Amino acid sequence: MSPQQFRDISWNGLWKQNPGLAQLLGLCPILAISTTMVNAVSLGIATVLVMTVANLAVSGLRNFVPYEIRIPVFILIIAALVTMVDLAFNAYFHDLYLVLGIFIPLIVTNCIVLARVEAYAAKNDPLTSTVDGIMMGIGLVWVLALLGGLRELLGAGTLFSGIEMIIPGASAWSVFGDDYPGFLIAILPPGAFFALGVLIAVFNVINARLAARARRQPPPTAPAPATRAEDDGEAVAAG
Repeated sequence: MSPQQFRDISWNGLWKQNPGLAQLLGLCPILAISTTMVNAVSLGIATVLVMTVANLAVSGLRNFVPYEIRIPVFILIIAALVTMVDLAFNAYFHDLYLVLGIFIPLIVTNCIVLARVEAYAAKNDPLTSTVDGIMMGIGLVWVLALLGGLRELLGAGTLFSGIEMIIPGASAWSVFGDDYPGFLIAILPPGAFFALGVLIAVFNVINARLAARARRQPPPTAPAPATRAEDDGEAVAAG
């Protein structure tokens, strides 16, 4: 994989084809679990693990799976990986596992995972497919972190609420103090739609400005071809 190809895959996953802002895939977990930053990032990390290994596995097996049954096979691979992640969360982060609940098993039906497996991993080599899974997953994680942090900050005036479920002894940050009354709608389902709409609007504005800036830049000029007289002069000088 060339450096340019790595940059293209990274840019697509982190920004240009971001699953949450550009493709608008996986909105159910994005909206439902993003009440706090810890919950959102935890589910995002679980999705990254599944996407990375699923892309690697599907890319490695793509020449052995008949085209007609590829979707059931892909779902079985994803389901096996999700089961492993689900059991790992239950064993090592049990309190967080109880909070995330059904949303970890629902990664099996997450459009983000299946879409990348079908659209990219089934058509490319294992290395680039693995990088694509990582970058698409990281793109989802930063959107979840921003959305969860925004909702938690406005709704409860804190950040990293629930971090003690991952790091024992840690505590949340009270940004606005204990007297902050909270903005209830931010942590309710309507607040998820409002916050995601704001993020998508900002995303579109930034893309529009980048496109306008690219149009204003003059195209690179190619060097003028040397004339016959210049060629003869160079030959004489060299002689």
